[in-house]
Amino acid sequence: MTFYLENRMCLAIPGQVESVVEKKATVNFGGVKRQVDLSFLLDTQVADWVLVHVGFAIQKVDEESARETYRLLADSRQEELEAELRQSL
Repeated sequence: MTFYLENRMCLAIPGQVESVVEKKATVNFGGVKRQVDLSFLLDTQVADWVLVHVGFAIQKVDEESARETYRLLADSRQEELEAELRQSL
């Protein structure tokens, strides 16, 4: 059975690996640190940038791509806040 959710999507968020112990890493997401499972990226090292989805690192990315993603997320949030403000006026 297929379920369709209108206007919904899942995001993978970039973060920088700060420490690695076996299959777990501490990843920094712009100041917020979380434990991440590395089962899909066993060659991950400290200072690597990874995309994380539901607690799993799913892909390595370069720093430039990670920073661009943060910029785009910030821009979209700003647009969302402005739209909410217009609606409340």
